[in-house]
This record gives sequence, C-alpha cells and structure tokens, in this order.
Amino acid sequence: MSDTDNKDEFDFLPPAEPPPSFTQEVDHYHEQVEAEDFGMVEDFGLQMEFSDEDLLPDNTAPSSLNIGFVGVGGGGNKMANAFIELGFNKALLVNTTGKDIPKNVTEEHVVLIPDSDGIGKNVDYGKEVLSQNGAIVEDALRIKLGKVDWLFVLAGGGGGTGSSVTALHPVFERYMRSVQSSGKVVYVVSWPTAQENLNPTIARNALTLLNDVAPHPHIVLDNERSTRLLRGRIGMLGMYPVANTQFAKSFAQILKLSTEDSPIQSFDSKDLETCLGKDGRAFLGSTMIKDPNTGKLGSVILHNCMNRSSCPPPKNKAASGALILVASEEMVADPRVSKHLESAIAYVGGRCETLFSGVYVRKNVPGLIAILSMNGLPRGN
Repeated sequence: MSDTDNKDEFDFLPPAEPPPSFTQEVDHYHEQVEAEDFGMVEDFGLQMEFSDEDLLPDNTAPSSLNIGFVGVGGGGNKMANAFIELGFNKALLVNTTGKDIPKNVTEEHVVLIPDSDGIGKNVDYGKEVLSQNGAIVEDALRIKLGKVDWLFVLAGGGGGTGSSVTALHPVFERYMRSVQSSGKVVYVVSWPTAQENLNPTIARNALTLLNDVAPHPHIVLDNERSTRLLRGRIGMLGMYPVANTQFAKSFAQILKLSTEDSPIQSFDSKDLETCLGKDGRAFLGSTMIKDPNTGKLGSVILHNCMNRSSCPPPKNKAASGALILVASEEMVADPRVSKHLESAIAYVGGRCETLFSGVYVRKNVPGLIAILSMNGLPRGN
C-alpha cells in the first residue's frame, strides 16, 4: 500500500445445518411409461443446475468473510448500492416497485417482485406480498449470489417493503442451509428521524421492524443521529447517500483489516465471526484522535465513538466487542503512547464480556484511528 492510499482509506471517519437427504423409492408404475411421453422435460434431476453466467462477479473489496448483501425496500436498496460502489458485487436489491431502485444499479442486481407497485406503508400487506413471492427471492439468492457464508440484510424502517423484511427470514435461512453457509443472517436497519416519526404509520412500521429483528444479530442506524452529524456540512440531497457511504466504508474497513497481519496484534476472521454471530443488537462507531498521548485515551475513544456514531450508544455491557486501532509508526515506537494504547484496550474491554482487539500500523495517518464494535447487546439496550 502506497502512502497516498492512506489519504482516502479512513475518510468515513467523522471530523476530528445441510438439507436432509431422502432415499428415493422405486416407482414401478412410472417405469412402464415411455420416456418420449415426457419429451418436453429436459431434465428429471432433483437438483437444479445454474450456469456460472448467472452468478454475480466476486467481491473485489478485501474481506476475510465470504459475504453477501440483500437490500430490501427503498432505504435498503440505497444501503446495498453503497456497498456495491465499494466493490461488494455480491449484492441484491429486492423491491416491490422499480421506482425506488437507484438509477445507477445494473439489472443483474435487481429482484423486482411482480404484480406490485409498492406497499403503501402497509406492513401487513407487505409481509403477505414478500411471503407469497419468497420463491423468487430464494431463486435469486441461489442463482446470483451462489454461496456466501454471511448474509447482511439491509432495510429502512418506516416504509412498507423494508419494514416487512423479516417475512423473508425463512427464505434467508433456507438459502443459507442449502449452500451450507458457516455464518448467519445479520440485519442492518435504519430508524426514522424525529420528524418522520411524527407520522404514526412510519413510527409504527419502524417499531414493528425493530421488534422483528430483535432476536437476530442486527445493527440499528438512527437517521436522526446521522443527519445531526452531517447537518451543516452536507445538503439535504446528499445527506442520506453520504450517511450510507460512511457506514459502508466503516464496515468495509473492519472486513479489510481482518484480512491483514499485524506486527503487534491482529484482529482475524474468527474474532470477527464471533462478534457478528452474537444475537441481539450491535453497535459500530469510529473516531480519530490527533494526540493519543493521554492517560485518558480509553475514555476518549469510548466517548468519541459513541457520540459520533449513527448507532444508538449502548447503555450496558456487551457480550463481545472489538477495538481496532490504526496508528502511525511514530506512535507505536513511543513508549508512552504504547502504554496508553494498552490501557485504552483494557478500559474498553471493561464494557464487554469478551473484547477482541487489533493494532495496525500505517504510514502518515493523521492521528490514532479507532474502530469500535460492541455486539450481543441486551434487548432494550
């Protein structure tokens, strides 16, 4: 990696079980039927075969996990598009209307539910439509994604299609079993702004979505927090695209760093899988600290990550977590700073039952970069 690559690498930061097998019984009746009677059937095989031409290209973004994304509804489609733009090609956009699909997304990524033109913010109807068309989504997952181990499902709370997304959970689980995935389904959902929540239907739909994903691993992105962090720097038109891109880049950086070796301490794929696999809510935050030479570094990291994240800050201890630090060569060579880094890891570790950590070295980083994940948070936390 060249020195110039570091300039944009962390620009997301805010300012300072397999299917059962069946034994097929001999059918003596059908043995007497002439094969030519069924000449219109090309293949009697029990398992469908698909051409590799149907598969989406492999992800080009570096990742220690074999990962795929499914965006459901307008908000989920836009989040999925942010990941596609970073090189995560294994991504599908599912919607009940083509009007909400970003214009720059190519057709091979799109799964349009037929005979519908939106849900009209009616979650009961949305769940019915998605359930009835689950086979279409399942076929697309198998044909286009092939095998992924981790499936991230993205949806916006408040609308009709996105808020109905868990109607597809049996489809996601069945797909994961069929390709013998080693990971889980993880939801990333957004919470409406305070102004949007003044609409009782939007507020009710968002709460339904939050309750539906609660038993599963999930991340909540609070749009009120997102807009507050960007207001005054980004106009209304670009606010949500920038927020989506910042989240995607932050998560992508974790996936990337978990592929790398560190001369100090590595955060590897098993660490990441342990964190992501915890049921319940997860928190993700990041910060950059200009001068890490302080005895209160752990407190500063925790405070900044929580205050500058789109995720609601956790109130209680997490089941597991990760603290990834990226420092300059000068920082890790300084005994005083190194001592503060060790103390910071211990301090943050007190907020998790188990903390995984990694310390990476980059040339010319403008400050200490910290990425914090807290997973398996109790419900209501």
